[in-house]
Amino acid sequence: MKQQANLIRAGQVIEHDGRRWTVLKQQIITPGKGGAFIQVEMRDLKTGNKTNERWRTADTVERLLTEEREYTYSYMDGDNIVLMDPETFEQTLLPLELLGDQAPFLQDNMTLVINLVEGDPVGVQLPAQVTLEVVEADPVVKGQTASSSYKPAKLSNGVKTMVPPFIEAGERIVVRTEDSTYVERAKG
Repeated sequence: MKQQANLIRAGQVIEHDGRRWTVLKQQIITPGKGGAFIQVEMRDLKTGNKTNERWRTADTVERLLTEEREYTYSYMDGDNIVLMDPETFEQTLLPLELLGDQAPFLQDNMTLVINLVEGDPVGVQLPAQVTLEVVEADPVVKGQTASSSYKPAKLSNGVKTMVPPFIEAGERIVVRTEDSTYVERAKG
């Protein structure tokens, strides 16, 4: 199915130069003069090689339709994650690299949405937010205004993020899996 390049989003699968690519990141760039273009980082589904491609926003690309199925994360097996189909209880192995930067956010029994093209897994969607414990948080620097100053913190999964000054080590917070950003203090 054809779509305009400016509608490309992370997680989509496109066909380009006779190969299938999963979109990792996209950014629309508007230079000082000339037309805007979209810069896309994508991974070849067969070889796993990454590349960057640029299109003018008015260009069209071939988007492949993906089927979405829910699976439950079970455990790690080397460089693969083991998922279970909640309906048939069959286990499926997926390469960990399909998760990219989101891999540290995997949690036991987490429900993942797997994108399939003709039965082949091409992408993984984690829940938008997860709750994690803060294991390290820098002390607040006196004199900084509370409204704008976030401080570095390390989460229980090893990911570093920025949190408001009132968050201390040992607290549980909600984090966005897409970009590791703080959302709110966990309730309960």
